[in-house]
Amino acid sequence: MSGDEKRKILFLCTGNSCRSQMAEGWTRHLKSDLFDVWSAGIEPKDVDPRAVQVMAEAGVDISGQRSKHVEGLSGIAFDYVVTVCGYAVERCPIYPGKTMRIHKGFDDPPYLARDAKTDEEALAHYRRVRDEIKKFVEGMPGSLNEDAM
Repeated sequence: MSGDEKRKILFLCTGNSCRSQMAEGWTRHLKSDLFDVWSAGIEPKDVDPRAVQVMAEAGVDISGQRSKHVEGLSGIAFDYVVTVCGYAVERCPIYPGKTMRIHKGFDDPPYLARDAKTDEEALAHYRRVRDEIKKFVEGMPGSLNEDAM
């Protein structure tokens, strides 16, 4: 596939700090031949260090990725916009034309880890969600059509 034939995909979350960053990293790592990928947030925060850590454990370096506001990507004609949390799906901007909106919710690792007694217990939540996101990305593009809105 040439670069012109790649589909453009955006993973959208509230903070663009964890789930959407992992999805961007997995897509770049596993599907860069099919997709040009971005991630963004409705209310961006810094990239979560634990997300960087668990992705590195899986062989994917997201340490150079930065959190972005969705409005900063308004000039890109996305083929797919995938919301990965409920807040983002409720506030997802309208994308005119051919953009397919998909919601694929994943649990929020920082929220789940808030009551963890140890760092290892906290990281277990991140690892589980990382692996769920990987499975979704591995199934693309087919998995995108299953979750279309």
